[in-house]
Amino acid sequence: MDVSRTRALRGPNLWSRHMAIEAIVTCTEAERAVGQIAGFEARLRALFPGIGALHSESGGPDISLAHVMQTAALALQAQAGCPVTFARTTATTDAGVYQVVVEYSEEAVGRKAFEYAEQLINAAQGTGSFDAEAVIAELRELDEDERLGPSTGSIVAAAVARNIPYRRLTRGSLVQFGWGSKQRRIQAAEVDSTSAVAESIGQDKDLTKRLLHAAGVPVPLGKPVQTLEEAWEVAQKVGLPVVVKPQDGNQGKGVTVNITDRAQLDEAFRTAAEYGTVMVERFLPGHDFRLLVVGDQLVAAARREPPQVLGDGQRTVRELVDIVNQDPRRGEGHATSLTKIRLDDIAVARLTLQGLTPDSVPDKGQRVILRNNANLSTGGTATDVTDDVHPEVAARAIAAAQMVGLHICGVDMVAETVLRPLEEQGGGFVEVNAAPGLRMHLAPSYGKPRNVGQAMVDKLYAHGDDGRIPTVAVTGTNGKTTTARLIAHLFNAQGLRVGMTNTDGVYVNGRQIDSGDCSGPKSARNVLLHPEVDAAVFETARGGILREGLGFDRCQVAVVTNIGAGDHLGLNYITTVEDLAVLKRVIVQNVATTGYGVLNAADPIVAAMAPSCPGKIIFFAA
Repeated sequence: MDVSRTRALRGPNLWSRHMAIEAIVTCTEAERAVGQIAGFEARLRALFPGIGALHSESGGPDISLAHVMQTAALALQAQAGCPVTFARTTATTDAGVYQVVVEYSEEAVGRKAFEYAEQLINAAQGTGSFDAEAVIAELRELDEDERLGPSTGSIVAAAVARNIPYRRLTRGSLVQFGWGSKQRRIQAAEVDSTSAVAESIGQDKDLTKRLLHAAGVPVPLGKPVQTLEEAWEVAQKVGLPVVVKPQDGNQGKGVTVNITDRAQLDEAFRTAAEYGTVMVERFLPGHDFRLLVVGDQLVAAARREPPQVLGDGQRTVRELVDIVNQDPRRGEGHATSLTKIRLDDIAVARLTLQGLTPDSVPDKGQRVILRNNANLSTGGTATDVTDDVHPEVAARAIAAAQMVGLHICGVDMVAETVLRPLEEQGGGFVEVNAAPGLRMHLAPSYGKPRNVGQAMVDKLYAHGDDGRIPTVAVTGTNGKTTTARLIAHLFNAQGLRVGMTNTDGVYVNGRQIDSGDCSGPKSARNVLLHPEVDAAVFETARGGILREGLGFDRCQVAVVTNIGAGDHLGLNYITTVEDLAVLKRVIVQNVATTGYGVLNAADPIVAAMAPSCPGKIIFFAA
C-alpha cells in the first residue's frame, strides 16, 4: 500500500461540508480484498480493538486496505475525543487507486491520525509495531494543544449557533468573527473594542484600586512597595493580616493571603517579587467571588474555593491529592474545566502552617488547605452563585468594569456573601481582570453552568446580525471572469466597497492588491479578512475546490455559467463532463437557505443542479 498526495480540505468540498484530510492510496491486487489476506483482520483488531466495523461504500464483500485506512484514521480521532463522524473511500478510474477522505476537527490531529492509520496497517501486515494506547494518548494531547481552550471555544460555539462565521487567525486564541467590514475579533475573552489603555489599567492593581476608590467602589487599603522593610511598614499601617501579590499579575501567581507575621511576609514578598513590583494590602476576610461583567450586565458569578483535600484518617496528603487529581475534569493548564492540584513549594508552605507535611495523615474529616488563593488555574473549585447576587453588588461590579474601561471584565470580590451590599459586611473588590477565564462559569464544580459565550457574542453582534456580507460565487467553463466583473460593477453602483477575486488577481474597492490566478480559496479568505469589503464576488475555479475546498462556508448567490463539453478533463480524476458538473455543483450546494442559485437553463447539466440548491433558483438562458 502506498499513500501519496495527502492534503487538507479546509472548507466545503467535493465530498462534504466537513473539513477533511484527503489522500490518494494505491493498493496492490492482493490488498484490494483484505478478507483474502490470511489473519490480517484478526491481527488488526488485536492491535487496535476499537477500530470498529470494516465496510466499503458499495456494500460489497471486497474491502481494500484503503477502506481499512479510512476506518482506522476516523476511529483513532474519535477515541482521542475529536468530534468526527464522516469518512469515505472512493475508487478512481485507475485500478487499485483510491481517494480516502476523513473528517478532522483539528488539522494537525487529522494528519497525524492518517500517519498512525498507515502504521497500524503495516503492523497488521507484520511490518513494525503499533501501540494503540500510546497513539491515542498522543493524539488526545495533540488535540488539547491545538483546539481552542474552553473560554474561547465557548464564544466560538455561541457564534456558530447564531450562524456567524469565524476563522482562527493564530494557533492561539485570536479569532475573527464575521466577514469584511462586519468583522470583529477577540483574543480569548477580550474584544477588539477594548483599548490597550484599559487593559494596562487592569494590569496595574494599584492604579485600578485608586480609580475604583474614586468611583466609590469599596477596595482594601494598600500600596506598591520596593523593599522588605517598606512592605512591613505598609503592613503595620493598614493592619494585619495582609495580602502580598504582584502589582501586575494574573491567575493567582505569586499571591499570598492572610499574612499575620513578619516571617510570613518576608517569604510572601520574595514569592511575589519573582513576578515584578510587589503590592501589600489589607486582607479582607470572607469568601473569594468572581463576578463576570459583559458590557453593562452582570452575566455570571461564582464563589471560588482554594485547592483542598478532606482527610480520611488513613491516607497521606500526597495520596489524597493524587485521588482528587484523578477527576477527569482536572487537567494541565486551561484545556479542562478544572486544573490539577500541585504539591509545590507554595502548597508545602501552606501545609506547614497547618502543622502538616505532604506525608502527614490528616484526621478523618479534617479540611486541608493547599493554597491561600482560590484561582482555578492553581487547582481551586467554583460554585455558581449568579442567582444570589444582590443588585447593589451587581451595580458596583458593573461600575468597576466601566471605570477601568473593560467591555468584558472579571471582578474579584472578597466578602462573606453576595446576598448583601458590600458596605454592610466590610467586603470589597480586590482586582479587575481583562480577558477573564470563563471555565468556572461554563462548568462550575457545583451549581448551574452559564452560557457566558452567548452574552459575549450578543455584545459583538446585535440580534439578527450574522456578521456576513453579500457573497457571490461564480463558476462554469466559460465566462466566469466576465460575469464576476459585471456583478462587482453592480455592487459598486449601489455604493458598496467590493472585494473580487478572479484569474487576473484580487481587487478591493477598485484597487488591485494581488496579481495572477487568484480564483482559489486562499484569495477568497483574504478578501473576507479585509475590513474595507462590503460585498464579495469570487470566481471559483475547479482547481481550488479540488485542492482545498471553498474559501467560505456559505454564499448568498451561486452562479454557474455553463459546463458545455467541459475543460481540463482527465486531471485529478475528473474524467467526464458529469464528474466536472459534480465538482462545480459544490458552490450551488453551499448557497444559504435565504440565497439563490443562478443556473443556465440552456445547459441541461447546469439546470440539473437545481435540486441541490438549499435556496431558491433563478434560471437564465444565453
